[in-house]
Amino acid sequence: MSSPTPSTPPAATSSPRPAPPDSPAPPARQAPPTARPRARTSLLIACGGSFLAFLDATITNLAVPSLSSHFHVGVTSVSWVVTLYGVPFAALLAPAGRLADLFGRRRLFVAGAVLFTLASLLAAVAPTLSVLLVARAVQGVGAALLIPASFAIVLADTAPERRAAAIGLWSASAGLAAVAGPALGGVLVDVVGWRALFCVNLPIGLWLLERAARLPAAPPAAAGQAGERRVPDPVATVLLAAGIGAVVLGLTEAERWGWASPATLGCLLGGALAVAAATGRSARQPAPAIEVDLWRSPVYAAANVISALFGAALYASLLLGVLVLVNVWHYSVLTAGFAMTPAAGWAALVGIGVNRSRRQPPPWALVVGGGSAIALTAGALALWLPAGAHFATVWLPAGFGLGAGIGAASVGVSSAAALAVEPRRFAAAVGLNVAARQVGGSLGVAATALLLDRPAGGLAPFRDVYWLMAALCAAVAVVGLRLRGPRPGSASPGRIPPAPRVAVDETAAAPATPGAAV
Repeated sequence: MSSPTPSTPPAATSSPRPAPPDSPAPPARQAPPTARPRARTSLLIACGGSFLAFLDATITNLAVPSLSSHFHVGVTSVSWVVTLYGVPFAALLAPAGRLADLFGRRRLFVAGAVLFTLASLLAAVAPTLSVLLVARAVQGVGAALLIPASFAIVLADTAPERRAAAIGLWSASAGLAAVAGPALGGVLVDVVGWRALFCVNLPIGLWLLERAARLPAAPPAAAGQAGERRVPDPVATVLLAAGIGAVVLGLTEAERWGWASPATLGCLLGGALAVAAATGRSARQPAPAIEVDLWRSPVYAAANVISALFGAALYASLLLGVLVLVNVWHYSVLTAGFAMTPAAGWAALVGIGVNRSRRQPPPWALVVGGGSAIALTAGALALWLPAGAHFATVWLPAGFGLGAGIGAASVGVSSAAALAVEPRRFAAAVGLNVAARQVGGSLGVAATALLLDRPAGGLAPFRDVYWLMAALCAAVAVVGLRLRGPRPGSASPGRIPPAPRVAVDETAAAPATPGAAV
């Protein structure tokens, strides 16, 4: 569509922010002394929130052996320290986006930071495993509020010409958290103890609160702006969280309860029915917990299936790698933390390199290539996982294959999710796609704990998890071939289109869901 001529009245233009044609540019975008410092501060706060939320998704992996020894419980029970963070994070990620429109991005960000910081304090002083698990669940809720609020800040407080770079920096902060998580966790657990993993959140959380309190309070959304001013359907939200939690519980405890026991079957079937009910209810609500209408696009539906499969393999690999290094090769926690860093570093380098490339491969090629690389590497480790440490000949090459595959698949699936819908729904589409990855990650951790807790000894349980990873990523590569459909609003076959135009002074105009995450 051609741009309106100067004589076109404001009502005829397709811009989401009509303005008189002869009016000068808005002063807020032409005043570097005030706008630029505020934009930098807002971006720094948003990146800090993203970093904090995703750091705690990986920093506890190296604490699993220490927690198991401290509380005198098995891997299955301790795995809930990881899982109970991911379940509410995944279940509340999509509906939390509407809360930013309803209450304002600053209010939601402050609420998330307060909840996350207080829960971190509770986790740091937890006297029992039960208290620690409750604290981790509350942390997941706080993270679910931080992510959409921080992304809304990026979109609303950044000038249009800088918005693509700002979103890239916001996404890179999540990648940096994934890279820093294992190494930082290893150092803290080895030098100080597992409680330090949660103490490190306190100064960051307090700093974010102090800075966020200085941001001007944006007005809440008015009806008709970026959706209705309504709270996301609470019934569907509760059903979604309960359903995901029940399925994860059934998978985690199936070996102890028995696969045919009423408790296991009740959790699995009840959880599946609850998720189905949440999905069906969301299709009929004006303010749904899940924006199911996005799935009408076959390409977008395929991207969500890929995201769930990829998330299961990704989080399983992060947990499995720690356990192989510590329990099989007998590395110290500190050494294991640094040994996990090369794979994460390759993932970050590949992701950044693809995004900066002038000739980007299409999303389907990235997903197929990345999934194939992970499947082949995991299959090789399943066939030959040595009982003794072979860092240079086994772990380092495997880290390259896994890391490169993870980086390529992450960029590919996020790009496909965004390009499968019209640009105005870009943020919502990628946000729901990230939620699918978190759900898959929770199930992947549960399945890993289930396989490792079997009576079979030696390397067999670890090899079985690698076979599971290989199967999941082979499925990623196969489903990735379905991403070659039309991509509405795409100007480039591989790059995520620019974020939709939003008003600098209106919270409602910013789609409040995350854009991309590692």
